[in-house]
Amino acid sequence: MCCTAAASGSRSTGLLEATWQGRSHSLSVRRRGNGGSAVRVTIVGSGDAFGSGGRFQTCIALRPDELGHPPHTLVDCGATSLTALRSQDIDPNDITTVVITHLHGDHFGGLPFLILDGQFRRRTQDLTVMGPPGTRERLAQAMEVLYPGSSTTQRRFAVHVHEHAAREATTRAGVHVVPFEVRHAAGAPSFAVRVGIGDGTTMAYSGDTEWTDSLLHAAAGADLFLVEGYSVKPVRWHLDLDTLARHRHHFDCRRLLLTHMSPSALDSDLTDWDTTHDGYTLSL
Repeated sequence: MCCTAAASGSRSTGLLEATWQGRSHSLSVRRRGNGGSAVRVTIVGSGDAFGSGGRFQTCIALRPDELGHPPHTLVDCGATSLTALRSQDIDPNDITTVVITHLHGDHFGGLPFLILDGQFRRRTQDLTVMGPPGTRERLAQAMEVLYPGSSTTQRRFAVHVHEHAAREATTRAGVHVVPFEVRHAAGAPSFAVRVGIGDGTTMAYSGDTEWTDSLLHAAAGADLFLVEGYSVKPVRWHLDLDTLARHRHHFDCRRLLLTHMSPSALDSDLTDWDTTHDGYTLSL
């Protein structure tokens, strides 16, 4: 079964507590099951590490698709994410959970700024970060490089870090995550993730990776699969359109959307693919 794809006071003793609009475009994806609240997905940042096409780095925001509910979960938080969030009228202090696929700057480099922004704006709501093994240490290191002393500053909110174990489901703050290890060198394991909120609505995201059958497992039964379409031809550690096209009919998901594209992909003929851009929104 293939995916559909259209042609046209201080509570914390430090940073790391040892616990686990651009353009706007909308589409609808038919829900599985009966009733329940839908989920709104906003592609806050759809770009690669280098801002190709003038796009922000990877950042995907999730919220209940109901009036008055701001986004509460991010999947990845690249270094440009605070700017991207504000450009799309999303308050960073509303974010309670961040799910990280891998420890490259264009996917987790916005976390120090998200935390420090919360500190200086007197945030009180705890933040949960779910990421690869090594996330706790790498986040502390990044904060010390950028703002020495910031990783041990006392704040009014705690940052809880939970580290992924491959294919082990975890639920924190109402967000259900299953990580699938993929092939991308980042100094720590890299993952595709299935993220569920609400009554079972599921979004899957490939992260950065070469082809691996883990992508089929991550996408299986998902309402939406966001997948890297980095280049036209194979590039080490990334997914190219030729390879993706060969495997496309094996995906069992309701919709597939390309993101994280390099100049070669952005300049290619993409009429056979659904693609994202910054500010793209959809309801699941």
